[in-house]
Amino acid sequence: MAEPRRIELTEAQTSKASRTYWDSAASEYLEEHGAFLGDDRFVWCPEGVDEADAQLLGSVRGKRVLEIGCGAAQCSRWLTRQGARSVAFDISCEQLEIGKALDRKTGTPVRTVAADAVAIPFADSTFDIACSAFGALPFVADAEAALREIARTLKPQGLLVFSVTHPIRWSMPDDPTPAGLRITHSYFDRRPYVEVDEHGAAIYVEHHRTTGDWIRAITGAGFVLDDLLEPEWPAGHDQVWGGWGPERGRLLPGTAIWSAHKP
Repeated sequence: MAEPRRIELTEAQTSKASRTYWDSAASEYLEEHGAFLGDDRFVWCPEGVDEADAQLLGSVRGKRVLEIGCGAAQCSRWLTRQGARSVAFDISCEQLEIGKALDRKTGTPVRTVAADAVAIPFADSTFDIACSAFGALPFVADAEAALREIARTLKPQGLLVFSVTHPIRWSMPDDPTPAGLRITHSYFDRRPYVEVDEHGAAIYVEHHRTTGDWIRAITGAGFVLDDLLEPEWPAGHDQVWGGWGPERGRLLPGTAIWSAHKP
């Protein structure tokens, strides 16, 4: 694989790269992070914010819930066990196949479909809640387009909560140690992080947006922004996940959890 690049890509190129990457990396990802995520837990972020305790979605019993970029649908499995009528989608068919294996393992099946966040295959005003734990939204070229699609599928007063990498993290190296406490890249450079194969084709893409960009995308899609949670690193939590870890996490936020509603 060639050195990562910062280059502009179209939505189609971004989607293709995401599908390629997650189809190839799904098993390895579960092997590395499965114990932390669980089979049927709702973990918002590497800081370990658990929906069972945080209750960012409120009561979900009897609610129709859409999980965006679900991976193996661990969050939706937890939602189903709380009495929600949960549906989940992901761009990666391999992730969804792993999810089906977890359905059988846990005895909690989840309805899943393969879909892109910029073209959600559900009717208008279908869901009470939409949620995403690091799924889809960092991996689309046009976040506002994806957010408009989410807004379309939500009922009036519908709730959206999603977590992404904290924008400030993009200025720093992917290093959770004190050595990572330095600015190496412009916060204002919106070009995505792109990994390419030996032929120069994009095989992994993640898009950076500043805090202001996210606010404008959320409100531009028609949502009312309610809150931004920046989780502090909890005492006694020693899990290292990529650039997330206790040494840097005690000083700077690694995750942003956005909460909004459709008026």
